[in-house]
This record gives sequence, C-alpha cells and structure tokens, in this order.
Amino acid sequence: MRFLKQHKLTLGLLTLTLLGVYGCVPKPDGEVVVYSALDREFAAPILSAFHRASDNQITPIPKYDVESTKTIGLVNRIIAEADAPVCDVFWNNEILHTVRLQKKGLLQAHDWPVGNSWPPSMQASDNTWCGFAARGRVLLVNTKLLPDEQEWPRTVAELADPRWRDKCAIARPLFGTTATHAAVLDVSMGEQAAEEFFRKVADNATVLSGNKQVALAVASGQVAWGLTDTDDAIIEKDDEMPVAIVFPDQAPGQPGCLRIPNTVAILKNAPHAEAAKRLADYLMNAQTEDRLAMGISSQIPVSKEATVRPHVLPETPVRWMDVDFEAAADRWEQLAPKLEQIFSGETEF
Repeated sequence: MRFLKQHKLTLGLLTLTLLGVYGCVPKPDGEVVVYSALDREFAAPILSAFHRASDNQITPIPKYDVESTKTIGLVNRIIAEADAPVCDVFWNNEILHTVRLQKKGLLQAHDWPVGNSWPPSMQASDNTWCGFAARGRVLLVNTKLLPDEQEWPRTVAELADPRWRDKCAIARPLFGTTATHAAVLDVSMGEQAAEEFFRKVADNATVLSGNKQVALAVASGQVAWGLTDTDDAIIEKDDEMPVAIVFPDQAPGQPGCLRIPNTVAILKNAPHAEAAKRLADYLMNAQTEDRLAMGISSQIPVSKEATVRPHVLPETPVRWMDVDFEAAADRWEQLAPKLEQIFSGETEF
C-alpha cells in the first residue's frame, strides 16, 4: 500500500513536470499571425508571396480592421492581448502607434536586414521596429479652381492662411497619418506654437473624416486644395481628375515634405517567434518595396536597392523632413485630447 502511494506520488510529480515542460514549448511555426493596418488589397498579395517563398511551410493568418480606425483598433487589440499575445507580426501602414507599442514594451528587438544607409528616422532606437515603403504628406490641388500654378499653395502652413478660408481641407488629426503629422508638428514647432497653429487650421480649413475624403473633395471641386497622402492623391490623378500634386515645404528654410513609412514589428512573446522573424525579414527588403511602389498606391521605397521609381514622385528630387518619430509619439498622449477638443467638428459633403 505504501509502495502504491509512493508510485502515485511519483507519477503525479512526473505529470506535473511534463506539463510544465510542454506548457513552455512554443506553438509550431507552421503559421504566423499578422495584424495588418495596410489595406487588404495591398498586403494580401505580398503575404501570399511570402507563403510561396517559404515553400508553403508558413501560412500567414492576417487580421485586418475597419478603414477609419484600423490602426488604433489593431493597436488596442495588441495592448488588450499583452498578457497572452495572439499577434506575431504587426504591419502598420504608419508609425506613431507602432512607437506607442514600443514605449509600452510590447515589441521584440530584431536584427533587421537593412544597411547603414537606412535613415535613422526609419529605425527604432532599440531595434523593435523598422520603417519601409513610405507615403508622402502632400498638397492636392484642383487645377480647374486654381489654373495658375503660381497661385498654388506650397507649404503645410498655408492651411492656417485666411486667404484659403473654407477653400482648403484637412483630415481630422486623430487617426492614421494625419495624427502622426500633428504629433511631428507638435515637436518641431513647440507645444505652444503648434496649438496656436492647430486652432487656426481648425477655424480656417474644412475638416473631413479622412485623407481619402480630402482627396475626393479636392478632385470634385468642393475645395480648392487639401492636405492628404500620396496614395490617395495619386488615385485621383490616375483617374484623370483635374488635380496636381505638390510636395510641400521644399524652399530653403522650409522643413521639407514629411514621409510616413509602413512599419513592421515582432511582438514580444510572439506565439510563432521563428516564423515571425522570417516574415519580418521578408517584408523588409527592396523587392517588397518595389511591389508596393508598382501598385496603385505608389508607395515610396526607403531602400537604395529598390529599382522601381513610383510614378507619384515628381521629376525633381524631393527633400524630406528630418523627423524624430519617437519624440513625436512621446507627445501623443498629451496632444490627443487637445486635438479632440480643437477639431471636435467634422464636415460631411
């Protein structure tokens, strides 16, 4: 009887030990869960190509979200799942909220396969994310309403110019690239000057729900010009609408055009860590940038090894704004409620 009790105790301890050991074993890496804020039509073909490149051994399982709040929705989901991550790789179509995840300690450092020529602003200081395939923040002009090129706006600052009152448009700066742009301006201009500028813009410009809505309003002649992204602007131009794209702030003494990259990050304690690394390396290469540059969104490569020049770019070189995205993200928590109050109204055409 004593032997039987000891035998049961030994079996129990062995079972607990095995459960402890096997409970710590990572899930098989035959799949990789991707939360993608990049539109399905652009991300899905590249994820399918990765599946083929892995000899069909790794299957990407993407999760997309709704258009208007897709980035913040996915970020909130990652934060909610922090104690038990579901996502392996976060593919963001902007950067501000990727840096927020970095600041919360939810991302894993990775040895990104980029060279020394990669811009510092496109790499995390702790190697937890990397940027690629950017969009420019541009002015889209209706050429019927403004036929004289000499009269076109040339700077983002003109959104606050009374000359353009009710004739220009901006997306409400609480989501996506417009939020990132606002945070960058808050850092570059200084808190007080930036708040004054935002108040003037809210009073002067037509505030719409998103960058696409800005591009559509310009193309249809409801406003003379607006601030939007290159991907939304080029679609209207390719559809032969009466529009022209202006890369702003190119004159001496002006800050240059802001470019906002896609970002890739691996989640800390990702369930499929090895597959996540392989996908991250696959995304962060010149061939992926070439594919995105060739697409209708005409995204702008960061790699000097990229061979495709997106047709959204002008003939003359663009001078890009020097940006510290991590500093901009540090300001977001304080800036967001202020912007919510300033841009509380929103126009519907």
